[in-house]
Amino acid sequence: MATTTARSPRKSAETDEASTRDRILDVALQSFAELGFDGASTRAIASLAGVNQGLIPYYFGTKDALWREAVDRAFARLGEAVGVSVQEAADGSSGERLAVLIRRYIRFVAEHPEFVMMMNEEGKRDGERMQWITDTHVRPIFEIMTRLFEGARDEGVLPTEIGVPHFHYLFVGATAALFHQAHECRRLFGVEPTDPRVVENHADAVVRLFLGDPELGRAPRDPQETA
Repeated sequence: MATTTARSPRKSAETDEASTRDRILDVALQSFAELGFDGASTRAIASLAGVNQGLIPYYFGTKDALWREAVDRAFARLGEAVGVSVQEAADGSSGERLAVLIRRYIRFVAEHPEFVMMMNEEGKRDGERMQWITDTHVRPIFEIMTRLFEGARDEGVLPTEIGVPHFHYLFVGATAALFHQAHECRRLFGVEPTDPRVVENHADAVVRLFLGDPELGRAPRDPQETA
């Protein structure tokens, strides 16, 4: 006869608490992305998350602390999806690894357009939040991407005339604008940006744009594509 093991009240409470915090963070990131830090209210975030507003100061303290933890969570998801730390150790040329990174990043922003919206919102203003997000999260990724970019230039697959700052913002615009401006895309082209075929076609186009070969970085080079 099968037996079931009941969760202890303490374990159940811990699980419920973690679930509540996760729900608040997901709603907070979406709200900050759509409305900006000043436009998003903790009252509205609590309402959308289906929790009492008092849980936000209980779990996070201040609105700024909530924003920072939501951003931390977003970048943790990006790291898991893109596997940036793997890029330096992976086999293959810098061009191949850069193509893998491009493909993984495009899939991520297609699934999480709020990430791009949040980055655009904070990047257009000078201030403590922009400085924190740049120094804490963007700079480490940028440094890895720069090494891949410079390696691809040395291999002859990227033009030597493109400077690092230009490549960085060409990369940001080319990979993410389709998903950031999804409503416009649907209206203008009648195309659903989140359709998996559209996402993969966009990845092919961006890889071709930068690296010349739309097949570069495809499976089996990318284990995430065969998982």
